Amino acid sequence: MNIDYLWLLKTIPAVIIGLTIHELAHAYTAYKLGDMTAKNDGRLTFNPLKHIDPLGFILIVIAGFGWAKPVGFNPDNLKNKHRDEILISLAGPFSNFLLAILFLIVARALFFLPYFHGTPTGLVVVNLLVLWAVINFGLFVFNLLPIPPLDGSHVYTTFLKEINPKLLQNMYMYGTWGLLLIILIQSNTKIEILPLAPLIKGITNSFISILQFN
Repeated sequence: MNIDYLWLLKTIPAVIIGLTIHELAHAYTAYKLGDMTAKNDGRLTFNPLKHIDPLGFILIVIAGFGWAKPVGFNPDNLKNKHRDEILISLAGPFSNFLLAILFLIVARALFFLPYFHGTPTGLVVVNLLVLWAVINFGLFVFNLLPIPPLDGSHVYTTFLKEINPKLLQNMYMYGTWGLLLIILIQSNTKIEILPLAPLIKGITNSFISILQFN
């Protein structure tokens, strides 16, 4: 596999920031909803070392998909178990959505300045921020997939754990291995099992249009 080191230098900061904010959002939401587990585990922090899983991080950088260290929480500490678990789970991907928009807003603000739209170096900075937005839109879309153990699956697994815990356990196991297999196939072949790129591109272009880049 040929490694594009320039690409790595461009993407690694966005991945680190995105994963950190994502997991912090999980932890903070759980804390605000009454569960102290994440706080006691030291996850209410902007320190990326507390949130990043080495293998998941490498896969995101190289293959475009991966994961961070999951944030633990105790459903028994939540006032409304099903609703609050869903809120905790969705907080992560939606934090990436908001972060992506923030990157685009900063890029657009800089683009107003002559240096950033009139010099090669300035344009590099603007384009880098747009790339970071794309990466965080990617984290948003990928994590909303309803496949265990991704965040989007909690919309129904929070109910399934009470109905059929054995089935849920199998779904988590096979879902994890299935996602890893998909990542490996898509990163090493031209087969696109999860065609997420057009959706991510469409979301990015929509906000670029709204912000009136030109």
